[in-house]
Amino acid sequence: MKPFKIFSCAIVFGAALGAGAAAAQEGPDLIFRRSTDFKLLTPNDKLATYVVDDPLIDGVACAYTAHEKGGVAGMFGLAEQTSEVSLACNQYAPIKLRAGRENDKFSQGDLIISERRSLMWKQMHIARGCDPKRNMLIYMIYSDRLIEGSPENSTASVPIQPWGGGTAPQCKDWLR
Repeated sequence: MKPFKIFSCAIVFGAALGAGAAAAQEGPDLIFRRSTDFKLLTPNDKLATYVVDDPLIDGVACAYTAHEKGGVAGMFGLAEQTSEVSLACNQYAPIKLRAGRENDKFSQGDLIISERRSLMWKQMHIARGCDPKRNMLIYMIYSDRLIEGSPENSTASVPIQPWGGGTAPQCKDWLR
């Protein structure tokens, strides 16, 4: 009986790891990287451009460019990345709450993505808000650290426009 329990636990644990790996793959899409300096024996510093879809709202994608340090620390994933990140968000299709999530609403400042920028202490975040007066979605990218945060940030707005002759939804209807 014990070998069967151990085998069952191993299967459940392996399935959980597989599900976690699948969820981790749903992050931003790398579009391209460009080197910013040359390092002889280690990877170069680079600027990397990514695109991420808003997980709650169809029809909006945000592109951001972030610095990726090379060198020995960057090669082993130990470098603390800089806080300077640029952001641009756009409507690429009709804007609506994702299918099957009509009852979901969001709060001002909800995070749509968080990503590590150092081994332990620093993260980059993209947060979403709504300007009901102008019917715009507002996105902000910023980084934080456990001890000392950074004021470096970037903001993008996406006016919600009608698509295909329909009427534009109101972002205020999606607020909690």
